[in-house]
Amino acid sequence: MRITLAPMEGLVDAPIREILTGVGGIDRSVTEFIRVTHGMLPPRIFYKYAPELHNRSLTRAGTPVAVQLLGSDPEMMARHGVKAAELGACQVDINFGCPAKTVNRHKGGCVLMREPELMHQIVAAVRQAVPAAVPVTAKMRLGYDDRSMGVACGQALADAGAGEIVIHARSKVDGYKPPAYWEEIARVREAVAVPVIANGEIWTVEDYWRCRDVSGCDEVMIGRGLITRPDLARRIKASQQGEQGEELDWPAVVSLVIAYGAELQARLEDRFVTGRIKQWLNYLRRGYPEAEAVWSKARKIREAQPFYDCLKASAALEKAA
Repeated sequence: MRITLAPMEGLVDAPIREILTGVGGIDRSVTEFIRVTHGMLPPRIFYKYAPELHNRSLTRAGTPVAVQLLGSDPEMMARHGVKAAELGACQVDINFGCPAKTVNRHKGGCVLMREPELMHQIVAAVRQAVPAAVPVTAKMRLGYDDRSMGVACGQALADAGAGEIVIHARSKVDGYKPPAYWEEIARVREAVAVPVIANGEIWTVEDYWRCRDVSGCDEVMIGRGLITRPDLARRIKASQQGEQGEELDWPAVVSLVIAYGAELQARLEDRFVTGRIKQWLNYLRRGYPEAEAVWSKARKIREAQPFYDCLKASAALEKAA
């Protein structure tokens, strides 16, 4: 009944993985995708996306982090899978789910679901090349143009040797618009002999249990729901034990956001730091009314310390109330 923190390009980077896995409840995570094209990438690129490789592929909280690759050339994907394993990756994941137009235009991500044979070739090449002790897994959607290719693509991945398959419960055309078609995940799960992990539209503890019931999956992957409510995985784990689970109040969340900013400041200039924090704050508006209240003021701030001061002031108001 594991919970995996989903990869989200441009947001779920190493610093936010450190913060969210530190809250608890997350059993593993996946990096943003490393784009594989025609040339062999140097180790520094792997370390850029997965600095956890310096720590046995673990966050400071001890949560395993898989290295995710994206590309369409089986040989090059295999070579990069081997390199990831050599650098210490505990799991190599392959992205067949990214819906971004620029990625799909260059024959990466979800567009490959139009070609299950090629998906099979990619996974088979990586699985054959990577040491057997390192799991090779895949993430996909239910299809590209519609949701009709889910079973065929899932079978292609399983037959190629994928150890497990994460399925985002929408097609590329569906984007991120509700609803999530968890019942379609169930169709794929019933057609393959490897574990299937459900992903999509899990925002609350109640959503988690509904997703498990409809999809039939024991495990889930959560992205936006954990960005919106950093305590969600921890509360889900409590619910598995029949308990309520402690919720993070707004002052505690502000502390997390500031800690995230400190992690970013070790790597980026302030103008980039505030940009990344604003992304997170924007998501938090869905989970916390206090984030909505501070948004109009905070979004205009470009320097890190004034941004922190603004957030601290909102937390102080919450404590005073």
